[in-house]
Amino acid sequence: MHQCPYAYQPETTATNSFVKKILSLLWACFFLSLLCIDHVIAQTPELIIQTPSGPLKGLSSAAGGVNDFRGIPYATAPRFDMPIATASWSGVKDATKFASNCPQAARFNLTEESLNEDCLYLNVSAPSDLRPNEKLPVMVWIPGGGFVGGGSNLYKLERMAHDGRMVIVSINYRVGLFGFMPHPAMDAGSNGDLGIEDQREALRWVQKNIGAFGGDVKNVTVAGESAGTGSICQHLASPEAVSGLFQKAILISGACLQELPTLKQALATPIWKSVAYNPKDLNRRFSCPVPGDANYSDAESLACLKKIPVAQLLQAQTYEAGNSILSFVPVTGNKTVPRSFKNAVETGNIVKVPLVMGGAQNELRLYVGYDALGDNANHTKYPANLENVNRYYLPAFYGADQKTSQKIIGRYFGGPQNPKNLNGATLGSMLSDFNPHVGINNCFYLRTANALNGVPGMPPIYQFEFGDPNALVLGVGIAKGSNPGFLLGAVHSSILNYFFPNLSNTAAIDAPNLSPASQNLGKQMTVYLASFMRDGNPKEASQPIWPQYDGVKQNPSSNKVMFFSPGNIHAYSAYGGTQASSKAGHQCAFWNEIYPE
Repeated sequence: MHQCPYAYQPETTATNSFVKKILSLLWACFFLSLLCIDHVIAQTPELIIQTPSGPLKGLSSAAGGVNDFRGIPYATAPRFDMPIATASWSGVKDATKFASNCPQAARFNLTEESLNEDCLYLNVSAPSDLRPNEKLPVMVWIPGGGFVGGGSNLYKLERMAHDGRMVIVSINYRVGLFGFMPHPAMDAGSNGDLGIEDQREALRWVQKNIGAFGGDVKNVTVAGESAGTGSICQHLASPEAVSGLFQKAILISGACLQELPTLKQALATPIWKSVAYNPKDLNRRFSCPVPGDANYSDAESLACLKKIPVAQLLQAQTYEAGNSILSFVPVTGNKTVPRSFKNAVETGNIVKVPLVMGGAQNELRLYVGYDALGDNANHTKYPANLENVNRYYLPAFYGADQKTSQKIIGRYFGGPQNPKNLNGATLGSMLSDFNPHVGINNCFYLRTANALNGVPGMPPIYQFEFGDPNALVLGVGIAKGSNPGFLLGAVHSSILNYFFPNLSNTAAIDAPNLSPASQNLGKQMTVYLASFMRDGNPKEASQPIWPQYDGVKQNPSSNKVMFFSPGNIHAYSAYGGTQASSKAGHQCAFWNEIYPE
């Protein structure tokens, strides 16, 4: 029987010495390998991708399963001029930090000032485990902020990108007088709408570059909240200007049918005059020519405004904004936005894409809270009592007609002389049902959807209402340490934390986590929206079917509005009954009788 060559052999002295040397060498190699492994871990190759615009260095989160790229330049823009697409670059561009938001004043004792005009940047978040040739749906998020504030560095995009398996782009655009102030010396094609032009330049950047992040350029959804939605309304009304830039839209807390000034109207009531001479500044630290001055010219006026420091212009802007609810908004009747949304609907000259639309149950309780606290442009407190309702709230939201005011007070509070149950919450709910001057209210949302459903060939619309009574507001929408003293609930912008965690309206992004029940609602809503982005049909396997909205002007009381609250997702009629006496839903028949469409 022959020996197996690998069988055990008794050691000799020489053999024992040789084995010890080998073992010593092996242990040395082992420890060296650990050092090498540590070195490799410490020096993990940077996340660098090649885009058509140039290479980018980003951030990779193994725990979050996403790649983040921040502060990517998409355009430059001299003050009061059209945006110019950023040229391609050759060296690796650092995209690991957020860029500055566009110039804006701090508001509501909450948001942050920015004085930086170099601000046309965007951020991208995408799942890190892309499969070969996988193309993901793309969301382009247009931030809100009343057209005078906000920006892309307020939003954590990672969770929605991961949970919804999508590529998300958040963008900056010029706001306030820098983006939405008409002036007679500006280019007539874009006059008053430079912020809208910025957004379109960002959408063109997406078409050029998003494939490098795994995004599908043929499946782009524009989404926004408040002024972000108001911006999308202008894109929808301008099909000749946005053809091919997006295929779906998500509109949150904004009614497209709110009337905006035409360029001609805006120039006839010159905001630039108030900005050129700030009446609040008695020392006139700056003064540009205004109509009526000797030797005035439009060109000289604009040239002067281009030289004024940002901080001084923002001071004038804040004063002007305090005199009007919406001083700086997009205008219609130029090349950028050729027609009003109403005209676009009536003529069918509108972008026809699937839509998700809706808002919060008690939107304007937030602004009643600001006024009660004095966190407004005038820094004046307006608690919700009968005197302030008659002197401030009713004129601001419904106009000066006394008969109309008395009818409204009688409907909601029993009578104009001795109203019952009048407080910040009930007043805020009334304003959130309907008001004709600020398109942030539920009946106006339904009017918009009903009008769109009357457009021949209009794709499906999915209407919703957000109604979590325990939505996080204090320390998020209301400044830390402040409390207006009444129930807030599902107010304007409170839905944002359900998609973008810890949103605090500051660059710190340090708001508390939502409650477990609210977090679960956020995941459910994300699944619905991600499904809509993929194929135009919002669905969540474990939750009720979201029916296609079927309300029209002639039959507005559709029962197919999806209501979202923790443990309570269902379809219902937000409009209420069709008779003016009905107090169901948001009492839209009552409001339609006073303010017909």
